[in-house]
Amino acid sequence: MQIRRWNLKLGAFFTDADVEAAALVCVLGQTVVDNLFGNEDPVGKTVRVQSAPCKIVGVLRAKGSSATGQDQDDFVVMPFTTAQKRITGTFWLDDIFCSAVSREAMPEATKQIVGLLRERHHLNAGEDDDFNIRRPEDVVQAQLATSRIMTLLLASVASLSLLVGGIGIMNIMLVSVTQRTREIGVRLAVGATEWDVQLQFLSEAIALSLLGGLLGLLAGFLSSAIVENLFQMPTKLSQAPATKRSFAEESKASSHSSIMLFNGRTVF
Repeated sequence: MQIRRWNLKLGAFFTDADVEAAALVCVLGQTVVDNLFGNEDPVGKTVRVQSAPCKIVGVLRAKGSSATGQDQDDFVVMPFTTAQKRITGTFWLDDIFCSAVSREAMPEATKQIVGLLRERHHLNAGEDDDFNIRRPEDVVQAQLATSRIMTLLLASVASLSLLVGGIGIMNIMLVSVTQRTREIGVRLAVGATEWDVQLQFLSEAIALSLLGGLLGLLAGFLSSAIVENLFQMPTKLSQAPATKRSFAEESKASSHSSIMLFNGRTVF
């Protein structure tokens, strides 16, 4: 709980005795509670995780969405021994979260954990690690790289759309001027200047651009609503992609000094 910054809202967390006994107990995130029980108090009730009936002993305080939009309350926590023996049937750990005492201790903590895992995995000198280590900084960099790629892709699509739209408006106005030469001649004859004629057609081009943009926005909203209703995929209007600052703030808020995630089959 300290590493993941989890705080209890109701009930209690499972104990060391529950871990030793592989007890069928669990703690729910707020999203799970809202979906299954609504406004009812779930503590003491039973939920089925796959085929195993688990008694709810506590509810975690809501944390909301992360910087990446992930729901941090949509999960169930249970003793890892219970998950191994009664849910997954495996006897290794896929992920381990660790926290260093400070950011300055990160390199030394990483070195010590790598040494411990290599010893537990019986890896000789020169052999590659059979596990991966991820720090908050690594996750932030990966998210920033993805964000930059998506921003570049969206900018490219938008630029292409503007180019195609501009060519379309240009052709429309060219046809309009060609077909309205008589009108232009009459206006010039009654005293209109060349600038007046240019301003007229420029205003018409701007009006066409604005109308096309509004119709495009309307089509986008309608398409989002249709996708949400047909595929039950929630959609929302965002102002801009996540920034470096938001990712960094999320990492700092969720990791205390530091959190390291180790992936691989780690046997204890």
